[in-house]
Parts: sequence; C-alpha cells; structure tokens
Amino acid sequence: MLGLLFALLLIGLPGEAQDRSLLTVRAHDLWVSAVTFSPDGTLIASGSGDDTVKLWDAMTGKEVKTLRAEGKGITALAFSPDGKRVVSGHWNKTLKMWDWKTGKDVFVLRGHKESITSVAFSRDGNRLVSGSADDTMKIWNAETGKELLTIDPDNEYDINAVAFSPDGTRVVSGDGENNVKLWDAKTGKELEIFEGHEATITSVAFHSDGKCIISGSMDNTVRIWNVANGKTLHTLAGHKDSVTSVAISKDGKRVASASEDATVKIWDIDTGKELATLRGHDSGVMAVAFSPDGARIASGSKGVLKVWAAGK
Repeated sequence: MLGLLFALLLIGLPGEAQDRSLLTVRAHDLWVSAVTFSPDGTLIASGSGDDTVKLWDAMTGKEVKTLRAEGKGITALAFSPDGKRVVSGHWNKTLKMWDWKTGKDVFVLRGHKESITSVAFSRDGNRLVSGSADDTMKIWNAETGKELLTIDPDNEYDINAVAFSPDGTRVVSGDGENNVKLWDAKTGKELEIFEGHEATITSVAFHSDGKCIISGSMDNTVRIWNVANGKTLHTLAGHKDSVTSVAISKDGKRVASASEDATVKIWDIDTGKELATLRGHDSGVMAVAFSPDGARIASGSKGVLKVWAAGK
C-alpha cells in the first residue's frame, strides 16, 4: 500500500500534471545546462548559458555561492570526489577548475578546438575526461590541469557525453554518429562499439559495478548495455521527445532520465520497468542528477532547478 501511495505521489492521478517537486528554484536567467550534487549531498551545483555556476543548499534551495565565468557560457559540470572543487565546461572551448568555497578558479584547461559538451572526474579524483564539439575527448591531470591524452575517433561527429568506468581504466563516450563507444583510458584505443540507437547520443553513465552502461538519445529512448558483450539489456521507451540526460543511483538500482518532453522518468535498472514520471517543468529538461543517498533527484530546465523525491 505504501508503495502505491508513493507511486501516486510521484506520478499523480490519471490525467493529472501536478507538480510534485520538493523544491523549485528560479536559478538562472537562461537554460540550466547541467546539475550535480556534491559528494556529501548537501549542495547542488547548476550551470547555465548565463555564464554562471551556482551552488544551492540541497534541502532549502538557498543560494550558497555564485561562480562567474563572464562570456563563457556553462555547458557541463562535475564535483570533485572530495567535494572541494567544481569543474565547468564552456562554450569558449575551455574548462575551468574552481575552489568553490573561495570562488577562485584554480586553473583553466585549454586544448579543445570547439565548445565543451561534457566533463567527468575519475572516481579517485586524479583525472578528468572532457568531450567536445571538436570531435575529440581529452584526459587531464585534475591536480595540475596538464593534458594527459587526446582520444580522436577519427570522424566528424561531436562527442556529446563522456564518463569514466568505476575503476578508471576505461572511458565511455556518446556521439553524433548514434554510437556509444568504450575506450582504453591509458592508450586511447577503441575497445567496443555499442550500436542500436537511432539518433544522436546525448548522455552516458557507467554503472557502479562497471558491468553495464546507460545511454540517452535523441531517439527518445534510454538503453542499458552489457559491457561484456556489447548487447542491449533493456531499451527504456516512454519519453515523447529527445532524452537529454541520464543518471544512475549510487546503489545501482535506478536510472533517471530527463527529456525535451518536460518530464523526468525513473526506471528499474534490472527490469527496465518505468517506476515513476516526474511532471512539473514547463519546458524541456536538460539535466538530471541523483543525490548520493539516492533519495532525491535534481533537474534543470529553462531557468529552473527542481528537486524531487526519488523513492527507493
């Protein structure tokens, strides 16, 4: 009975489009392009084309800090595993490492030839991987900002999404050729191609056990892939427009997906079953993230940041 009540709380009654979010914050002047929780779950960072990264109290929605990157536009964000730094990707081809408490940038990473599309830390916090519209990925030393490796797929398709495997030995990418690819993070060698999506890949994530990969696409679906054999385990179909962002709960049991259809959906990763649809955004949702404890979800759309109960 409690499970049914929770489902009704999230989904609403048939025909309803009620906003069940826990918090709604008028966060930015333009679209929220990226959201991420701090490792301890107390903060949410949001980035926007309005040239700011903002940090919010995850429980109250109070603004804690604003980091300004004038004229650079924020396209991607990641918290360092120790929670002390935030890295942002920008329209102007650069990445910036911030000490968020002081508001100072530690260093700027230059080397990409087009705008940054995505960025992620390795689990140990020692490296960064970035994807770019210049069709390449770069791996960086997160302590010094030194470029360690450039991975060039040798095609003309944007790299829209990147993530490290849990053990840091591999990188997964999603591109404009509709492919999810797996790479050796030390040599840059291509290890596997996951084929099946019918449109551009927008987001990728590695499961915490390293055995599967989740991808979102402009074909309106999310796919769960078996890393060992490259096969699709589940195709999650239910969104009515492009999937823009995906996230996995830390316990590895649920996937959240954001879409241009103005909804966030929660899925069971083992069965592929849709668990809930979160409605309340007035426009396409561009970014989604789970809190570290898996209890909440943050999502961003046109100027708005929302926080939701995520269930279990």
